[in-house]
Amino acid sequence: MNPLLDQLHPYPFERLRKLFAGVVPDAAHRPISLGIGEPKHATPPFILEALAANTAALAAYPPTAGSPALREAFGAWLRQRYAIEIDAQSQTLPVTGSREALFALTQAVVAPSASGSRPVVVCPNPFYQIYEGAALLAGAEPFYAPSDPARNFAVDWSSVPAEVWARTQMVFVCSPGNPTGAVMPLAEWQQLFELSDRHGFVIASDECYSEIYFRDEPPLGGLEAAARLGRTDFRRLIALTSLSKRSNVPGLRSGFVAGDADILKQFLLYRAYHGCAMSGMVAAASIAAWGDEAHVEANRALYRDKFAAVTPILAPHLDVRLPDASFYLWAGIPAAYGQDDEAFARDLYAQYNVTVLPGSYLARTAAGRNPGAGRVRMALVAGTAECVEAAERIARFVAEGRPA
Repeated sequence: MNPLLDQLHPYPFERLRKLFAGVVPDAAHRPISLGIGEPKHATPPFILEALAANTAALAAYPPTAGSPALREAFGAWLRQRYAIEIDAQSQTLPVTGSREALFALTQAVVAPSASGSRPVVVCPNPFYQIYEGAALLAGAEPFYAPSDPARNFAVDWSSVPAEVWARTQMVFVCSPGNPTGAVMPLAEWQQLFELSDRHGFVIASDECYSEIYFRDEPPLGGLEAAARLGRTDFRRLIALTSLSKRSNVPGLRSGFVAGDADILKQFLLYRAYHGCAMSGMVAAASIAAWGDEAHVEANRALYRDKFAAVTPILAPHLDVRLPDASFYLWAGIPAAYGQDDEAFARDLYAQYNVTVLPGSYLARTAAGRNPGAGRVRMALVAGTAECVEAAERIARFVAEGRPA
């Protein structure tokens, strides 16, 4: 077996299962999970209809690059959403969800260092766990860029040592962030682009939460930032997005990558061997989904109403505020628990049958500090009534104080 597999950490949900092992929650409360970021809003009927109308496509192997019509659907959406110019045929490719694409892109980009030193992949901290796993299995060393809690855990790119940048081949950006919901501003994009020009690394911009936001201005995307700064060739930049959160189809496994045409040409070569091609049936449903904004606006309104109802219930009891975007609350736990987010999550589950994810499971200890410690992630993906009930239970739990 590949010895690099031994470097992988247990996935957060595996750790959560072990944390709760042997705990019997109070049967007076029905279970409510805020632990997993799986959308629970209804899938739009027109997407289901497009799937059903294209079952004949199952009789043919799909092209790895997707059809011209599929890629044009990606391009049309990018032009409408970000007001950028893009050649959909050479600067976009279909992927079977952003998770698969993040992993595969890393394998295609990272190369053994000519100097013999181990290549580096820089990722935010806290972070989506695929970044680390993809880096390790590509033979790279993950570097966990420091984050600033005072700026909603924004990445402090300037604190990454010069010797790390010199070995860096890839940088992961997550904007809007998981778990923080923070959006990276233009000035930080400019800083990262300048570093990329200096050191030659590729930027992978994970933007799967871009359409769930709470203010009037939509989140800035990586391609949009590049275009504003005159980088219209999107050099060394690949943006990744999917339909899972935007259109409530996490089981469809449909998304796309867009950006530097030279990188995508090589990525297509990798994918021809990697074997991930989007079914024609899924492609037809995807074209329909990317071409419609009404369901996205309705979905966003549901999240806005939900967060408006839940956040005021929790704010008097936890360090929590409305994020820029995403469907997570990134909450600081009460002082009675110190930094022990595991104990908080376990006690909450035992007493009120509500599941939240310890923040330390989403980060790594770097420079003697785990930036997720003392926080929990709450995924507000269920209906408003269920999320409100969970928030009310959490508020009661905190008000009662830590059990002796």
